[in-house]
Amino acid sequence: MANDYDLKAPQILLDDLMALHNDVVEEGREIFASWEYAIARKEFRPCALNMAYYMALRRRNVVDIQEALSAYGLSSLGRAESRVMQNLDAVVQTLSMVADGCGRELNYAELTDQYRGREYLEAQSLEIFGEKPPGRDTHIMVTLPPEAAQDGKFIRRLIEAGTTCLRINCAHDTPEMWQQMIDHARKAEKDTGRRVKICMDIAGPKTRIRQLLSRRQNPVVLPGDRIFLTGRQILENFAACDLVISCTLPEIIPHLMEGDHIYIDDGRVIGRVVERQRAGVVVEIDKVLKEKGVRLKAEKGLNFPDADIPIDIITDQDRQALDFICQHADMVAVSFVKDARDIVLVQEELAERMGDRADEMAVIAKIETLAGVNNLPEIIVQGAGKNPFGVMIARGDLAVEVGYIRLAELQEEILWICESGSIPVIWATQVLETMVKSGIPTRAEMTDAASSRRAECVMMNKGPHIFEAVETLAAVHERMMHNVSKKAAKLRALNIAIKLWPESDELEESREGY
Repeated sequence: MANDYDLKAPQILLDDLMALHNDVVEEGREIFASWEYAIARKEFRPCALNMAYYMALRRRNVVDIQEALSAYGLSSLGRAESRVMQNLDAVVQTLSMVADGCGRELNYAELTDQYRGREYLEAQSLEIFGEKPPGRDTHIMVTLPPEAAQDGKFIRRLIEAGTTCLRINCAHDTPEMWQQMIDHARKAEKDTGRRVKICMDIAGPKTRIRQLLSRRQNPVVLPGDRIFLTGRQILENFAACDLVISCTLPEIIPHLMEGDHIYIDDGRVIGRVVERQRAGVVVEIDKVLKEKGVRLKAEKGLNFPDADIPIDIITDQDRQALDFICQHADMVAVSFVKDARDIVLVQEELAERMGDRADEMAVIAKIETLAGVNNLPEIIVQGAGKNPFGVMIARGDLAVEVGYIRLAELQEEILWICESGSIPVIWATQVLETMVKSGIPTRAEMTDAASSRRAECVMMNKGPHIFEAVETLAAVHERMMHNVSKKAAKLRALNIAIKLWPESDELEESREGY
């Protein structure tokens, strides 16, 4: 607590702060030295060094120092992500003046020239997502439905609503349809005068339901039901279960053990393995989203958060998609990235197809497993060390893999680490989902939409009311742009406060635009 420090004796706090400063410098440089081999892009070197300093800072609990600094009216280091050493240096300089009336050997004027984390982040965002949209600084990416391949006006309406990036999910549709979508996008660019970037998403080792066999007319599952999960393509009545499902990655089945949890359809159905057999596993259902049960369908996702499954990050289907992506896309999004080796594999695939131009392709690492979170700094270094690089917080699968309670914490940590490395972030999954489907948002969705402005880009899924939802999200971002930037609140004049005083010209000027 701040009371542990005597505010009348700032020298003690200064000594602790200097010790922290020196440790962060020493350890940060050691971390950076271990990363240097992977950094080919010179412009990323200062970003990587700042991230190394941030990791050195955050391996410590500095709450006591923070509270004491706040008591002196100094920066508490709570928003140091983009300028770690500059923030520490400035606080040391100021506190030393409080302690003994003379500053340490630091120069405030020089500090601003050493590292401009926010400027690097803006430059990276510009390279990946393009120019900022009018009136706001957060991009909006929309997943294209099959309709976008047929209706030439669909994408134009998206762009006019505020969309700046288009996502094509290569797990669906065909290369012919992808080409039609891109053709419509290029025409819409000419019609609107606005450039949009194309992001193509490879599915990776995402496991889905391939087929279902049920003795029931309506295969709804309830708690206590048992289903049989197999990798076989020819289904039969295994283990006398009422419902048999096969999965798209049969090599997963042998790695499932009794007690392992299985999440179906993004966690709408939760079960666990209760018996292993040669043909598959028996799964008992523990929870379902709806009281009357959940109907399972082909193509719904399967997650196995407890299982350690050694599967390549790139499937044969992904390699076929990459042939198209390398010719037509501005960025490739890679699913289920677990560590830096996964990024190396992606970069090798790009090099095979693009040669010397491979380093120009923007790579987006989708973080949707606990391993991906734990290895995030190394993933960033490997990716941004060679390519324009961003991170997508894929909150759907991540919530299933780590649990909903940890999701709230981990998405914040991802934002902080990415900011320290000047890495653009895409905030994804269920953004205004109810509004996209029904036309009316929930209150919780509006709060989530406001929070999403801390990312450089927000991804929305397809739905019948997508145009209205994009307009709503853009409007929210326009307003929040004046209130918050990353973790920092912007102290614009509040209308609530202005009303407490009689009107004046000065107050009227501060009110304008809000």
